[in-house]
Amino acid sequence: MQVRHQSIKSRLRLLTALALVPCLAGCFVSPGGEASSQGGPSGSRLRVALAFPPAENFSPYGADATLLSRLGVTEGLTALDANGAAAPALAQSWRRENDHTWRFTLREATFQDGTDVTPAAVAAALTHATKAEPAPAALAGVTLGARPDGDRGIRVTTAAPDPVLPMRLAGPSLAILSPKAYEKKGSPTPVGTATGPFEITKVNGGGSATLDRYADYWGGLAHATGIDARFVKDGTARANAVRTGDIDIAEAIPVAQAATLDKATLEEAGTTRTTSLQLNTEKGPFKDPGLRAAARAAIDPSALVKGVFEGYADPGAGIFGPAVTWAESKRVKPTGRAKAARPDGTPVTLATYDNRPELPEVAQVVQQQLQKAGFTVKLEVREYSRLERDALAGKFDAFIGARNSLLDTGDPVGILGSDYTCDGGYNLARLCDKKVDRAIAEAVETDGTGERQDAAMAAEAAILGTDAVVPLAHQQIIAGVSTKVRGVLLDPYERTLVGAGTRTRR
Repeated sequence: MQVRHQSIKSRLRLLTALALVPCLAGCFVSPGGEASSQGGPSGSRLRVALAFPPAENFSPYGADATLLSRLGVTEGLTALDANGAAAPALAQSWRRENDHTWRFTLREATFQDGTDVTPAAVAAALTHATKAEPAPAALAGVTLGARPDGDRGIRVTTAAPDPVLPMRLAGPSLAILSPKAYEKKGSPTPVGTATGPFEITKVNGGGSATLDRYADYWGGLAHATGIDARFVKDGTARANAVRTGDIDIAEAIPVAQAATLDKATLEEAGTTRTTSLQLNTEKGPFKDPGLRAAARAAIDPSALVKGVFEGYADPGAGIFGPAVTWAESKRVKPTGRAKAARPDGTPVTLATYDNRPELPEVAQVVQQQLQKAGFTVKLEVREYSRLERDALAGKFDAFIGARNSLLDTGDPVGILGSDYTCDGGYNLARLCDKKVDRAIAEAVETDGTGERQDAAMAAEAAILGTDAVVPLAHQQIIAGVSTKVRGVLLDPYERTLVGAGTRTRR
């Protein structure tokens, strides 16, 4: 990790941010117009600012799944512990019966609509997920079936052996909801149908949501009586709200704002998130491997880490970065790369989103580096919910995004299947390469922790060899947290933020 420094640019940002305080104060009051304060460490509501508004009406099958898990709304059969291993959640234990079958034993729990978490309800929820279109990222390339087995058991089968199924079922997109959630046609609703310590009681479009603690949560009554969540894409506004005391917890503090906050209100954690440049291999100029190679050769990740991330990141080394502790020692050098062609003014459209404030600045630097190499680059920046559909449809030549490599399954092979196979549900590079698909398929079938890691790194090398993706930076989480708050949950997989033990005093 490079040494952090407060440059002249940072000090100018501080002055700019302070000048904005008066116009931002009061933007984060509770729905009634008054700051929430019910007294006592277990009685106050939490005021939380999130960077991304719901893009799919809180559907658990897409990008909104992590919003739900970070707010303590949804849970799966399992969770991930600090080491990335499967841990109990709605399932208290499990065992592998054969190559294709696992049996999970459920704990006593209730859904937020008052109905019991039964084997039939869990099997139905998983079955609904298998039929979702596009498939949840955690199920990329997996054919899964679920059926009740006795009073507390559920048997889950897979068409092919799946040694990481307990980790896969921890994915936020495989949250278990009550039968009521699926009554209406379309995506299921988590409002009042989940199992977590907090229940969504009101949604105000894409601007805010109100949550109350769920009195019958199996893990015990939450300390906070509820959450007033705001979706605020402006990173400066989130940082200012922490500084002025108008918000208790703000995720994704921009690195440019970190120096403006008191150190006591900054919490940092390593993350498996990588910022990458995805090149459209299906159509447009980057269908040509030579031009992809030219783009890759033009990028200087070290300049991005120093100039944009100000030391809160490491230069892009691959799809998996330093927070995946075993990756570097097992990394395989890509082979078979095309020879770089001359861009000769080739026009390209580069897109990114501004919910993560670093990304537009990263895009500007990448734009300059590509132009220096001979490309003509048009930059397009939108809010993520207005960009995702076009990005997945391949309407841009290049796309810069930040992706947590272990978010969906905790298994390193999972993101490779969802992001870089012909049938991948989040294939921004539109990559369809037989060699890559074969390498990922081999990794999927590999058992044993070390052997699976080796296979994942061989697949990573095959992907990098196509130059469909150029890793730019491996990031850290920076959250703004009031000094009165305790129990914020920051994990490398960015699945959690607020839980039953999160509390504040005002």
